[in-house]
Amino acid sequence: MPTFLCKIGTSDGRILEKEFDAVSREALLENLEGQGFFVFKIRKRAFHWLSVDAARGRLNSRRFLALNQEMLVLLRSGLPILQVLDTLVERMEPGRLLETLQEVRNDVKGGSALSEAFGRFPTIFPHLYVASIRAGEQSGDLPVTLGRYIVFQKRVEAIRAKVRSATFYPIILAVAVTVVLAFLLFYVIPSFTQIYADANVELPMLTRLVIGLSNGLVSGLPFWLPLAVGGVVLLRFYLRSESGAFLADRVKLRIPFFGSMLAEYALSTFSRTLATTLSSGIPIVQSMQMSRGTLNNRLLERQLSGAIKRIQEGSKISDALEQTGSFTVIALRMIGVGESSGSLNDMLADIADYYEGEVERRLDRLTTMIEPLMMLTMGLLIGGIVVAMYVPIFQLAGTVR
Repeated sequence: MPTFLCKIGTSDGRILEKEFDAVSREALLENLEGQGFFVFKIRKRAFHWLSVDAARGRLNSRRFLALNQEMLVLLRSGLPILQVLDTLVERMEPGRLLETLQEVRNDVKGGSALSEAFGRFPTIFPHLYVASIRAGEQSGDLPVTLGRYIVFQKRVEAIRAKVRSATFYPIILAVAVTVVLAFLLFYVIPSFTQIYADANVELPMLTRLVIGLSNGLVSGLPFWLPLAVGGVVLLRFYLRSESGAFLADRVKLRIPFFGSMLAEYALSTFSRTLATTLSSGIPIVQSMQMSRGTLNNRLLERQLSGAIKRIQEGSKISDALEQTGSFTVIALRMIGVGESSGSLNDMLADIADYYEGEVERRLDRLTTMIEPLMMLTMGLLIGGIVVAMYVPIFQLAGTVR
């Protein structure tokens, strides 16, 4: 994701120069203005392949959850917000989070709102989190709003954990296959090639094909290795551009089986986020603008931007979302019912459950199908190479008799 250098003004008159990660300049401008900043300048930082990604500054999800749970307990005990921050700072281990909380505490002591103090650190505290805190401050019930955000965070982390666990084993198998094939092609087969050359025998077609592949890879290593590295670097540059990233997101959604799963995962996160923001009392248009970033797909985000414009023009939410072509008929019907009955946030939570169930079902199918498929592929590739290299030995043994 590109990094932008920004010069912004805060509501209390301070001028700050900070770095932000965003999908585009327009999205970042809209995000900053939505948080109440006055934007003087936005400049895209030149990418360097050795640069450190600013997103690494974001909190670990487990640590962030623990911080919010502790804050919620302290708020429910009736402590003022300044004492809550003092307690968190006293218990915090040394590190960047402690330094950030100390700055937040100083800002709050100086008269800033808690949401405004958190909003100064967008690479650490997500925009949705800051908006939830702001909604809690406006409604006067910060513990309830924070509790909703914690529930939301737990549900999102649960589905992410299932996705990670489902993809872990296939990745390990793919790495193992790659390592074994590289060992056979670059070390074992060249040794056999020399043996067969000394024996001066006619080799079967399969053996000649395998030896030709190995010789081509070994002899062409000085050519294709730099070419591959250069191609990867150029591809990374292209994918970091707006057009390249958009094309990649479009291709992802068209991959058989995986594309549908990625879309359902994105829509489940969006629905869960939108339900949480609406429950916090944030207006529908602002909630959708905040939830749009959780889709993590530029094509879906563009479609949703069109839906938000139609809602601003007076269209019904269900009709606007139907024109995106991304939501299922069941989800659109539930949104329509929730819109007419005044229970849209509850319906969105049910839609998120529905999409999460679909994602889990696809993950179960994937894990059930991918293991035997990859084992079969591994056996055919490695077994085929071994057979191809040992057939001439068996032929030589027959001629010796």
